[in-house]
Amino acid sequence: MAKESMKAREVKRQKMVAKYAAKRKALKEAGDYEALQRLPKDASPVRLHNRCKLTGRPKGYMRTFGLSRVTFREMANQGLIPGVRKASW
Repeated sequence: MAKESMKAREVKRQKMVAKYAAKRKALKEAGDYEALQRLPKDASPVRLHNRCKLTGRPKGYMRTFGLSRVTFREMANQGLIPGVRKASW
């Protein structure tokens, strides 16, 4: 499990990116790179990091499910993810 502060920091960044998205786009189209520099650091979408929705694990993230590989495997084995079955041949 990730620390709660790490999860909270990531949520805060997501909100900041959403808040400044339109302003960023307008400044980029205008070519005003000095004004872009004055925006907050966390307003840049590059600073976002994908984390597991349940555990907050930053590595081994599966985009299609929004889970880490560990959580995905546990849930798939328990049959909690619709349409996912363990392979057997």
